[in-house]
Amino acid sequence: MNMTLVNELGGALDRYFDLMYDCDVSRFDQVFAATAQLHGLREGEMICWPAAHYREVLAGRKSPKSQGATREQQILMVDFTSTTQALAKVRVRIGDMFFVDYLSYHKINGQWLVTSKAYHREA
Repeated sequence: MNMTLVNELGGALDRYFDLMYDCDVSRFDQVFAATAQLHGLREGEMICWPAAHYREVLAGRKSPKSQGATREQQILMVDFTSTTQALAKVRVRIGDMFFVDYLSYHKINGQWLVTSKAYHREA
């Protein structure tokens, strides 16, 4: 595998983890494509949010950083389909909750961006 691609995607994952921890939505467009969608179960119901709605959710959230929460994150798996598409499975702590996220990435205009996020909240 091309180490440049691995390093670039690693940087994109770092930006994702930073956003989940500090909720600084001024950097949202450096993490998520404008067309991105999020899917997951909330209270037993499947939800689908467009990127703009997720930005609002993050903007309204008390960030784990502001609460002095422990920062925990893991990259569980990365798979490159091509030089412009990859999938990452990550685990991240948000406050007292842990999420496992499948992040579909596409390299758009030279930048790796999340185009789809499927999340699972651990019990």
